[in-house]
Amino acid sequence: MSGSRIDNLNIAVLLPCYNEAATIGAVVGGFKAALPGAPIHVYDNNSTDGTALHAMLAGANVVRERRQGKGHVVRRMFADIDADIYIMADGDGTYSPDDSEELIRTLLTERADMVVGTRRGVHADAGRQGHAFGNKIFNMLYRTIFGTDFTDIFSGYRVFSRRFVKSFPAVSAGFEIETEMSVHASRLKLPVSELELDYGRRPEGSHSKLSTFKDGAKILWMFAMLMKETRPFAFFGIISGFFMLASMAFMAPVLMEYFETGLVNRMPTWVLSMALMMISFMVFTAGLILDSVARSRSEQLRISYLNVAARSSGSTTVERTTAPPKKTARIA
Repeated sequence: MSGSRIDNLNIAVLLPCYNEAATIGAVVGGFKAALPGAPIHVYDNNSTDGTALHAMLAGANVVRERRQGKGHVVRRMFADIDADIYIMADGDGTYSPDDSEELIRTLLTERADMVVGTRRGVHADAGRQGHAFGNKIFNMLYRTIFGTDFTDIFSGYRVFSRRFVKSFPAVSAGFEIETEMSVHASRLKLPVSELELDYGRRPEGSHSKLSTFKDGAKILWMFAMLMKETRPFAFFGIISGFFMLASMAFMAPVLMEYFETGLVNRMPTWVLSMALMMISFMVFTAGLILDSVARSRSEQLRISYLNVAARSSGSTTVERTTAPPKKTARIA
């Protein structure tokens, strides 16, 4: 990669790993060839198969993160490493290091804060049919709830600006971290882009750590929590609607009987319906209040994002504007 705009940037490669001894050496070697001079950081998440040793022998900087889960690893990497551009990929060899140059170029030319390498053919080659189906469903659900910025929210191949990394309040523990990244970008309306890339197969001896149902349930729960935090009016409005429908279902026969006879013989049912109605109003009011709080939090996150320097303190790139020379008047 050449060009003064890129050569003077601090680029860091981040590889979160858990039991990837079969592939991590080749992945590190691939990034060293694709991005000469860029430090490669492998964060080992309690691997038991020698992943850390293979990464170290390949020339990577290896750090151990004891808290189990990809979210913990990403949070640690983002806090520890200072750079201008961050490239994050998986250590399983399914993403090609050769594509990193194009991802960086897209980030710079489009002035984006995050570029996602969407996986070409992921639905046909996700390892299991359950994974492929889950990818499709969750991506559709994301676009329905949070917006249409992304088509592959689970891609692990991403490039970030420094502003994104240092203003991202990561709270996820596991594989839900990619979803949280996408929601953060959509919430603050950050400039993002996607680049379709080939998605490779795991080599023999390398196995996926994903559990179709367990991790799917975690992601679904994360969707609910992120919707509650970022779109509380819609979240609590749906809950309020359910209580309202339940109240009306119990209320209808009692009202029909009252209009026919003038009597209320099913007093407990009437009391229950009114209680459900009051809960519906309370939940709706909570949604209104929390919506204002969420808007305020978004404003604070946006301010924090803008306060982060676009370049790291160690970057040698300085943007200058050339001013015309000043003219001095001669007094005769």
